[in-house]
Amino acid sequence: MAEEFTLASMRRLLRRQGDLRISEGAAEELRRIAGEYGSMVAKAAVDYALGEGRKTVLDRDVRAAAESVWGGRGGD
Repeated sequence: MAEEFTLASMRRLLRRQGDLRISEGAAEELRRIAGEYGSMVAKAAVDYALGEGRKTVLDRDVRAAAESVWGGRGGD
């Protein structure tokens, strides 16, 4: 799953937080973590949609899933 995110985008995310050099290892680790987190959120979002008898995952499903996976810290 992590392969769906590019190393360049992970470097940009890190660089936006401070004007530092970013090692390839740091970018790869962020990609791995983002992939794991994204998979958990996606699974929970699909479960929310199926639990309501829908075949479409809505933005509210993703938001609720992020909040449940992230412990209420996801979203805005």
